[in-house]
Amino acid sequence: MKSIEILENVIQEYSWGSYTEIPEILGQKCPSSNPQAELWMGAHPIASSMLTVNGKKESLYELVKKYPDEILGKSVSKRFGVSFPFLFKVLAAEKPLSIQVHPNLKQAKEGYEKENKERIALNFEKRNYKDKNHKPECICALTDFWVLNGFRKISDIVSFMERLSGGIIENEISQLKKSEDTKGLKCFFKALMTTGSKKKENLINTVVLNAEKNDTADPSYRWITELHKEYGNDIGVISPLLLNLVCLKPGEAMFLYSGELHAYLKGVCIELMTNSDNVIRGGLTIKHVDILELLRIVKFEEKSIKLLAPEQAGKMEIFYPCAATEFLLSRIHVQQNDNFTSSQKRSVEIMMCVDGNAAIQDIDSGKTINLEKGTSVLIPAVVNMYQLKGEAILYKAGVPL
Repeated sequence: MKSIEILENVIQEYSWGSYTEIPEILGQKCPSSNPQAELWMGAHPIASSMLTVNGKKESLYELVKKYPDEILGKSVSKRFGVSFPFLFKVLAAEKPLSIQVHPNLKQAKEGYEKENKERIALNFEKRNYKDKNHKPECICALTDFWVLNGFRKISDIVSFMERLSGGIIENEISQLKKSEDTKGLKCFFKALMTTGSKKKENLINTVVLNAEKNDTADPSYRWITELHKEYGNDIGVISPLLLNLVCLKPGEAMFLYSGELHAYLKGVCIELMTNSDNVIRGGLTIKHVDILELLRIVKFEEKSIKLLAPEQAGKMEIFYPCAATEFLLSRIHVQQNDNFTSSQKRSVEIMMCVDGNAAIQDIDSGKTINLEKGTSVLIPAVVNMYQLKGEAILYKAGVPL
């Protein structure tokens, strides 16, 4: 496995996906027959990309086992063994995703082993842990991309709740005001998530009614009404009052740490994460919800939103520095009559063209592949250097060295 190869990727069809966004990127029939939510590029065992090598189609998952040093590079394979370090995605949300959280590495290992001991099948719908890995994430918007991420300032939560809840949770708000800290926030959140069905219904209906009356006052109010239309009396409907609401503009990026409660609401983004599918959900979904596990995993801390400040890496490339050791995201804008040449010191990379047309050439072998919009390639670490020519925008995922 010593050459650049085109990837054939798996499309995940989830109910919240778009019928048009991923097909348009891939140049496929539009609209699609089913909602297309995520395009997976990588070597996750449940949905690995495929490559044609020496005339034979093989999964990247199996190829990494056969050629870890050639594909990953010796330093990366020494750190991660025969595990591909990251999962690269295009995510297209037509409807809001679930309120969710991802475990840290210790929690993932413990949860995975616990569910194995309980003999819960890996494909069972009520299983939380599909692997032993944590799942920090980096997202970069391709369109306006709406996100809920991390808890607001507690004082802001109190203010929103006092304005919209109609006194239904007066005692809970009073307790939070007395204890504006991690413990108080957890107690308040737990009370909301476990409240009785009658009180929950009254609370949601009251919040929605007040939000509708004042929907121009704050974009959070509009999202409350949107969530209610989609999910009815799901307690997650009021989450815009608890979590930071952000609209990423194209090219803007954000890093999400393990333990941070979040939800993606609408739009298209590039998503890069560790090679994991561990998700604990708390609402806005028909899938398995595990409130007790969610309460154990979530970090109950106020969060100030900070976008990733891109840094220049040569004339045509910017990268988004983040806290992950498994992955690094960059954006390359190739322009006519000005070729891009890779660094000689590099790890395994996956690259996808999202606009325009370029050619990628292995400088040593001369092998050239045309990268139209929607085409993605694996560039093994053993490839010494490569060059890009054309007019295109590409996103690249690699492993920091």
